[in-house]
Amino acid sequence: MATRVDQVKVTLEPNDHPYRNGAWTPVFEELDSDDLEVIGDIPADIDGLYVRNTENPVHDSIGRYHPFDGDGMIHTIRLQNGKATYRNRFVRTEGFEAEQAEGGPLWIGIMGNPSESKRPGWGAHGSVKDSSSTDVVVHAGAILSTFYQCGEGYRLDPDTLETLGKADWVPEDGISAHPKVDEATGELLFFNYSTKPPYLHYGVVGPDNQLKHFIPIALPGPRLPHDMAFTANFAIFNDCPLYWKEDLLDRGLRIPAYHPDMPTRFGILPRMGQPEEIKWFEAKPTYVLHWANAFEDGDEIVLDGYFQNDPVPPPLTDFPAGYESMGASIDLHSFKPELHRWRFNLKTGETNEETLFDDYPVEFGMINEQYAGQPYRYVYSVTGEPGWFLFTGLTKHDLETGKAEHYGFGEHRFGSEAPFIPRANPRSEDDGYLISFITDMALDRSECIIIDARNISAGPVCTIILPHRISSGTHATWASAEQIGQ
Repeated sequence: MATRVDQVKVTLEPNDHPYRNGAWTPVFEELDSDDLEVIGDIPADIDGLYVRNTENPVHDSIGRYHPFDGDGMIHTIRLQNGKATYRNRFVRTEGFEAEQAEGGPLWIGIMGNPSESKRPGWGAHGSVKDSSSTDVVVHAGAILSTFYQCGEGYRLDPDTLETLGKADWVPEDGISAHPKVDEATGELLFFNYSTKPPYLHYGVVGPDNQLKHFIPIALPGPRLPHDMAFTANFAIFNDCPLYWKEDLLDRGLRIPAYHPDMPTRFGILPRMGQPEEIKWFEAKPTYVLHWANAFEDGDEIVLDGYFQNDPVPPPLTDFPAGYESMGASIDLHSFKPELHRWRFNLKTGETNEETLFDDYPVEFGMINEQYAGQPYRYVYSVTGEPGWFLFTGLTKHDLETGKAEHYGFGEHRFGSEAPFIPRANPRSEDDGYLISFITDMALDRSECIIIDARNISAGPVCTIILPHRISSGTHATWASAEQIGQ
């Protein structure tokens, strides 16, 4: 039975924006449901929580709308003893609550002009609302949702999805969209960036949710990093040659530009190191949204991520009028990412790099998180719908053999990141499952699918039908029962 638990004030009117229609149509009801149709059998050895964040606007936008502006909505599936329970809730950020009280929008989106906002400032505390709708991790027994361009970081109860408030260790400039949780230590590593010196900070939060380490890292100017990586002993940052146009920042405009004549720089720092200990390396110019993993190999740090061949692609020619450039900026086929490897020698300062796979555009990679920061073999990436920010399938890349295995979700079916669920007492790195929500436009429904990671081309071992069709989304995570305190 699906129980409606709350109702939000919605002023969004039907419109023709390509990312508020079709698979991106928002939902407004918040449900609890344990009466879910299951096709096949839920593996009895799965015990934990699948969590996905979603951009889900409840008000029309002030100025131009970008899909990253939507209000954060968390969707979860709790799996235990072969049973499933579904919940979804909006993240009750300060911005969300203020707009609920106002009965309409107060902030511009990331493509807007700050002068049009009804509230002053920038970022987590200003003209662009922190919707906390980008990534999601589980740390210190709680869900942590984050925002695209440095937000406040909101904690939610993993059982009820009640918003518990902002993480109290988050610094004034917020945290980036992608903090990293090291399962081996229970630590959370994070960074932020801003428009004022030193332009970047790095911190470590312990498994007790207390800040253990926080330092400045000087950059040449304002930058736009999106993700970071770590090994057992080091944290890795990037200074890509795609960043805000500095001459426009004084006017409050954050418009990125690509500088292909500049190298990509990588900063490597001992996990609890000081600013003077960071070592910088140079590599080919590119932009990287997401890293897959990193590890130590003798004197070298090995880093794997998604190298963009065209970080600022031309506008789409067959996209709805007025949205051509925005569409290209989030289309995998436009910026052409490939799984790439960098090697940094800590003794010689030398960088070597190579493309690992160039079969087709892939991104949003997941791994068996028990191997995070360690040597590993498998990456599970998504493939995209040409011209759209929609995920059409999964690719399993074997870094040892160089082979790739693919599974397509099917026509008019779109998924999200597929975290890895390890089996108890696994016999291999890929001994487990992949899990994803699917939005099926042909059947007008949403599902949760579970796939055997050892044989992804075989398709789902089971499919769980959700009580409503949810909006398409991207970032997701898996947490064991132990990690959520159950």
